[in-house]
Amino acid sequence: MIFKQYRNISSGYPRQFWYLSGGMLISAIGGSMVWPFLTIYIRQRLGAPLTTVTLLLTLNSGIGLVTTFIAGPIADRLGRKGVMLASLLVSSMAFAAMNWGSTLLYWAVLISISGAFGPLFRVGSDAMVADLVEPDRRAEAYALLRMSNNLGIAIGPAVGGFMAAASYTIALFSASAADIIFVLLILFFVAETLPKRQNIVLDAIPDSGYQHLLKDKLFLVFIGLYALAVIPASLVMVLLPVYAKEQFHIIESQYGFIMATNAAMVVIFQYAITKVTKRYPNLQMLVFGALFYALGAGTIALDHTFFSFILSMVIVTIGEMILVPTGTTFTANQAPPEMRGRYMGVFSLTWGISFGIGPVLGGYLNDNLAPVAIWYGGLLIGLLAMLGFILLRKVSQKSINRHAVISD
Repeated sequence: MIFKQYRNISSGYPRQFWYLSGGMLISAIGGSMVWPFLTIYIRQRLGAPLTTVTLLLTLNSGIGLVTTFIAGPIADRLGRKGVMLASLLVSSMAFAAMNWGSTLLYWAVLISISGAFGPLFRVGSDAMVADLVEPDRRAEAYALLRMSNNLGIAIGPAVGGFMAAASYTIALFSASAADIIFVLLILFFVAETLPKRQNIVLDAIPDSGYQHLLKDKLFLVFIGLYALAVIPASLVMVLLPVYAKEQFHIIESQYGFIMATNAAMVVIFQYAITKVTKRYPNLQMLVFGALFYALGAGTIALDHTFFSFILSMVIVTIGEMILVPTGTTFTANQAPPEMRGRYMGVFSLTWGISFGIGPVLGGYLNDNLAPVAIWYGGLLIGLLAMLGFILLRKVSQKSINRHAVISD
């Protein structure tokens, strides 16, 4: 079923696109062997409170937020291929270097470098796909890459969990090798796609200001609420591995299947769910997405078995499959045609904000109240975001009705 759906939407793309798709699959498998268990690993190496460990992840997200603003201009000046190679090389070296991390300063520097180069790959690859694929097929192309990435994430944690349980060294060097394979694939089989005319007129490109966006109050409120809604998901993705292992002795080899459940559901069900949700107003679907995120985090507090954690991950994933495409569509619809890039750039920052704030907040609740407080906090935050989307929808509807009356 999956591969039939994959073939139906994948015909007619250039060969270089398939190299990117295959490379992203390999890289996603490698990276997801490690990142679901990274919090556990850092905590073991440093013996530090969970708040300290999560602050390192906040540092990674914070630096990534800054470089996201400049990643686009870098890709336009230096080319797509160069920034993708730089990002993957740094990622590969970072995975390998994690084997020797034994001090807080070491991890802070390593996490900072990784966070600085991380956004470059996404910007470069998205731009390259736009260069390669005609406008009327780009949405399908990006969906195809999302399927490849999530297929890798479905495989990686299951394999990486067994590796990490046996030896984190094996898992880290395997992740490093996966990025190196992708580097070689790009180096020898992927050509630069930066339009030559951009090299000539680059200095004539006007400054891409954000003045109009900053006056769009509806969009700015949406961004704030969306970042709030994703915080429960950040708690689940980052802190559940530690919580499950330290409180209930669910080891990495078992937890890998919980993470694989998330990615497998996206690969199998995303297309069908999106066909349903697109029939309804975006803000209405954002309410439901935030609700599922909240309930997914909250249900973790109710039970502590392997299968109950899988059920919570299923609920969170339903929220993801509703919230992510709907939020992207809302952003595209809200943006003026000439500012879609900037609107999408600001929208992409929400994940960095959520994953920067959420885990450190959860770490604080863990260290100062109780481990279970993480999930009650996630439930409360998710419900606040849901309430915010309900109010935003009402305000938006009143504004639409008022403009309609004025027009009449």
